[in-house]
Amino acid sequence: MKSLQLILSNPRYFAPAWVFASLNILFGTWAIYIPTVKETLSIDKSQLGIAIFFLSLGVFTVFPIAAKIINKFGVGKVTWYGILFNGIVALLPLLAPNYYTLIIALYLFGATQGLTDIAMNTLVTEIEKEDTKSFMSAAHGFFSLGGVLAGLGSFFIITLGNPALHMGIVMIFVLAVNFFLYKNYFHMVAAPVAKEPFSLKLFKPLVVLGIVSFIVMGGEGAIVDWSGLYLQEISRAPEALWGAGFLAFSALMTIGRFLGDNVSQRIGSLKIVSLGIFIAILGYFAVLSSYTYVVIIGFGLVGLGFSVIIPELFRIGGNVKGIESSQGVAFIAGAGYAGFLSAPPVLGFLAESSSLLTAFKVLLGCAFLVLGATFLLKKR
Repeated sequence: MKSLQLILSNPRYFAPAWVFASLNILFGTWAIYIPTVKETLSIDKSQLGIAIFFLSLGVFTVFPIAAKIINKFGVGKVTWYGILFNGIVALLPLLAPNYYTLIIALYLFGATQGLTDIAMNTLVTEIEKEDTKSFMSAAHGFFSLGGVLAGLGSFFIITLGNPALHMGIVMIFVLAVNFFLYKNYFHMVAAPVAKEPFSLKLFKPLVVLGIVSFIVMGGEGAIVDWSGLYLQEISRAPEALWGAGFLAFSALMTIGRFLGDNVSQRIGSLKIVSLGIFIAILGYFAVLSSYTYVVIIGFGLVGLGFSVIIPELFRIGGNVKGIESSQGVAFIAGAGYAGFLSAPPVLGFLAESSSLLTAFKVLLGCAFLVLGATFLLKKR
């Protein structure tokens, strides 16, 4: 909890942490309206999966050039302008009058999300280096907190009755707070590092971390995008509980990340990854039970299990010797986003051909693969 106290006591650390929260508030608000958008535009699961693929494509378009943009303009400036533009384009998917404009809107939304994600993680890495403070896990805790706030917003669906109005209110709130904070990091630039010639040995640790990031964030993306429909179609939950799975997932992920820095220091990175995956597996089994409240608890357990893995990967990726922090973070983020954004459309096709229950069985199998990989790494 020391890192959380650090963030709450100093605007230098709270400002970038709020960017983390902002990004997920915006994305989470979009996510809870996915069933509504599906019904409004009269599209099926496979069409929705294609639309979400274009969100992924937006991220992948930015990924190869993100490090260059950050190094050219400064990590602080890119972080600020990234969250600013992301807030604006977040409205577009909920204003889309047809399927094709939805695709364009999601592409822009994904591009601004991806650039901001890489920039804010690089920013925290640079501040950690400069101040010799550790708050990456707690910063990701604020990302999860953003999901909690977005999930709580789902209870206003019936009251507001207008997705675009809901997102507009969220956008104004998010950007207003960022406007008062961005000057604390706007001046930041990435510190130069001594580059080393390319070698497989140099990038080998990044490849392993990237695979883990791909699988873990793939599961996270699936829960963000499909938990509402899972509760609606598989569990037959009432409309008021459609967002409860995402809320439970985000709430327990938030708690886990606020505690993550201390736990990691005590038991080590490999053990915390193994423990996290084991808890997530228990959660997936609960989700597959199909009983509404057990499913909601299961989503929460998956969130708790995943909570400390990704922050650990970003911290390591931003500190690999001979590689600029923006490049290391971009690689981990790119691999993670590949999973986060490609898993939902793939599962959409699987759900259309079989069922969402089958899709979540696949996620359980992937979690077992990560658990097995941690044991192999331990033997080495």
